[in-house]
Amino acid sequence: MKDRIFEEIRDNFQISTDRSKLDISSIHNYLSNVSYWANGISLETVKRSIENSVCFGLYENEKQIGFARVVTDKATFAYLGDVFVLEAYRGKGLSKWVMEFMLKHPELQGFRRWILLTRDAQELYSKFGFIKFHAPDRCMELWFPDVYQKDDSQNK
Repeated sequence: MKDRIFEEIRDNFQISTDRSKLDISSIHNYLSNVSYWANGISLETVKRSIENSVCFGLYENEKQIGFARVVTDKATFAYLGDVFVLEAYRGKGLSKWVMEFMLKHPELQGFRRWILLTRDAQELYSKFGFIKFHAPDRCMELWFPDVYQKDDSQNK
């Protein structure tokens, strides 16, 4: 079944779920070289993550300037990850617009839980109702912080 495409335009900016518009090279460059959470991630891993997520591209005209993805079963749960807006475009309300667009996406409604991890954007996400884990004593994880640095041959 082909994914439905959802888009919204404001001035010269566009948000789209159309995977054919994604600039995979730019996304990989940001995640691998700029982000703190995916530093060193391989192109193949980025491609696989995009293939298995609901993706949101942010564009100025045709140029990709931001990205976010949601990992979900489209029924009960969503994990928000890899959210970024290029530095030159920050301070224009674009990250808030992307969040609004994602949270109203018709295929991402009625979930019991949305989660995300962030080191420095709690203020942004709290504006959309995100809170610290309500029961941190129930939350567990397997954490491999250096997974992308383990084998340099996979990062090319």
